[in-house]
Amino acid sequence: MDTYDLIVIGAGPVGENVADRAVQSGLSAVIVESELVGGECSYWACMPSKALLRPGAALRAARDVDGARQAVTGPLDAAGVFRRRDALTHDWSDDGQVDWLRSTGIDLMRGQGRISGEREVTVAPADGPARVLHARHAVAVCTGTRATIPDIPGLRDAKPWTSREATSAHDVPETLAIIGGGVVACEMATAYAALGSRITMIVRSGLLARVEPFAAEAVRDGLIRAGVDIRTGNTVSARRDPDGTVTLTLDDGSTVRASEVLVATGRAPRTDDLGLDAAGLTDGDWLEVDDTMRVPGVDWLYAVGDVNHRALLTHQGKYQARAAGDVIAARAKDERVDAAPWGRHVATADHNAVPQVVFTDPEVAAVGMTEADARAAGRSIHVLDYDLASVAGAATQADHYRGQARAIVDTEREVLLGATFVGPDVGELLHAATIAIVGEVPLSRLWHAVPAYPTISEVWLRWLEQAGRQTA
Repeated sequence: MDTYDLIVIGAGPVGENVADRAVQSGLSAVIVESELVGGECSYWACMPSKALLRPGAALRAARDVDGARQAVTGPLDAAGVFRRRDALTHDWSDDGQVDWLRSTGIDLMRGQGRISGEREVTVAPADGPARVLHARHAVAVCTGTRATIPDIPGLRDAKPWTSREATSAHDVPETLAIIGGGVVACEMATAYAALGSRITMIVRSGLLARVEPFAAEAVRDGLIRAGVDIRTGNTVSARRDPDGTVTLTLDDGSTVRASEVLVATGRAPRTDDLGLDAAGLTDGDWLEVDDTMRVPGVDWLYAVGDVNHRALLTHQGKYQARAAGDVIAARAKDERVDAAPWGRHVATADHNAVPQVVFTDPEVAAVGMTEADARAAGRSIHVLDYDLASVAGAATQADHYRGQARAIVDTEREVLLGATFVGPDVGELLHAATIAIVGEVPLSRLWHAVPAYPTISEVWLRWLEQAGRQTA
């Protein structure tokens, strides 16, 4: 069968969810994939990176509690860490994911997919003839992104790591240089420092530019405590030396030598050689979409997940995918698509309620607007800051708890616009803030959401007390 209601290019979590939602609504769907079913997140990003980070976090937590501290007598076992990571990635086998596709009634075609006409995709497998697929209703591009390597003389020839090599390595480099200061750079510095690497980070300006400054500073302090050397500047050249090490020269004339160099300076869309010209678009570009994930001006083409550059996070991509799958099915049945702010067929949360956790030491968890975002948008706000170490639950969690929380309150509507938490395991606090922001829950109602004692969540009560004093 070469005709389907929906053709999805890319079998990562986003593509899987678009196809699944459409199939659940009675459409037929095929997914085209040139690599592993499950995508970047399953094999080279979210899952393996968190597998590498968790052992270090567990060890630090044990060492910060008297009684547990005495039971910890050695460093991490790197072989064990990699073994656990390999188990979570299923040794880079997608058999389980393929079985899931079959169980849902979604067809799979292996090969490179390229749009070759209106509602048409030509698939070139690794071996065998090309096949042309036709879509009755829609084609969804869910190809994600790839790591970019900056145009630094000698860097490509030095064979640098990207996030893929960092998350799939089986040996710990004695020394590791990291170019970049974003989430991947900070998380991999945290993971490999815990595994015993000596880390040098080369950061153009500051770390984690998109989070609250106090959160970025806490991460910087944590990395320095872990022995990471953070240098501010630009890399101007690189070379792989005869002994296998890499030498980086910085713009101040200093050099950094390392066993490996990790480049973590950004992502680019996987839209090259996708045949976008057949839809009047340009290969290699990010794909602009409306809130139903449809590409403006091309009524049959959807772009979902990282490839549309709205929010480069797996959970947001899956959220978009649920909306896109539903709307593709609704339009296929000539049903009305509800475009109201809370309609199920739109992805409005991408505008103002995106949650993210950075799994460093300490963790950073944030959702919605930062203080700078809110002020730039002209909002009238209260900023509520609280030291998490002062919450009773902190004393039960660790002997030397460090943490901070900030809430951004819209003073005109008395609702939460944003929240940021910094501290051990604060990612588990985030969803309550996300619900408060998305639901636009008034502070007067939040008083009745009583946090359990003694937990870190009692920070919500402290925030409300602060808000009451500010408005009294």
